Amino acid sequence: MPAAFFDAGARAQRVEMGNRVFKASLGMTLLAIAAVLLFAQLGRWQWHRAAEKRAVLAAFDAGMRSGAGELGAQPLTAIPRYALERLHGHYDGAHQFLLDNTSRDGAAGYEVLTPFMLEDGRIVIVNRGWLPLPSGQRRTLPDVAIPDMAMPDGALPGAPAATPAPVTITGRVDRLPVPALAMGRAPPGAGPSWPKRSSFPTAAQLGTALGAPIEDGQLLLSASEPMGYRRDWQLLANGFPPSRHIAYALQWWCFGALVVFLYFFLNIERSKS
Repeated sequence: MPAAFFDAGARAQRVEMGNRVFKASLGMTLLAIAAVLLFAQLGRWQWHRAAEKRAVLAAFDAGMRSGAGELGAQPLTAIPRYALERLHGHYDGAHQFLLDNTSRDGAAGYEVLTPFMLEDGRIVIVNRGWLPLPSGQRRTLPDVAIPDMAMPDGALPGAPAATPAPVTITGRVDRLPVPALAMGRAPPGAGPSWPKRSSFPTAAQLGTALGAPIEDGQLLLSASEPMGYRRDWQLLANGFPPSRHIAYALQWWCFGALVVFLYFFLNIERSKS
């Protein structure tokens, strides 16, 4: 640092207080102010995170109490988060994504994201739930094939159908999962092989891999629906409870108060006069 900083820091701030003297260098004063401001901001951020979590839980509870609606022509983004919606169409089991870097109860695995073709041609990503790594190994991809559905009307048994039979599914509308840090994102890999691993992709990245635009968001498949995996959506919605964030906020503010206490405690001396 410049020598002028140390010269300024060496000059003590002196205040007489009866038989005691408060004396602190400029450098220590600036350092204490910076630390207090940092801890105050960290506490404020955690306090706001608690408010956000309360809003998410309230939306989840409201969605759980609502009846199933019909998506219709509305975009997925127009539906309230966690609202229960009914979709009509068919799964595209040949082109699926495995959301990497997810875990349950300490075990690593994937969330299975399956495109669902609506009757009007739009594509919605359906999160069919979580499953562990096959035998705990990443080198082998899990079998996430869609079981054979009922044949369309008029189709002969055993004859391949050009389009899978239509189905109706229900689930909760949600946003696509996001990482804690932007560097945690990784788009689906290139190449012809499916399913494709990906780490917190955006709707645009999924659409690029599919070669067609998709609706922004996802549908959390209801636990009562077939062809799904582990679907403990309540746990996913909660994460850290609001009380944990409030505790962290109070912790940071206590650190700030401790800095103030130490600043004065270490710089008050008994007057020699």
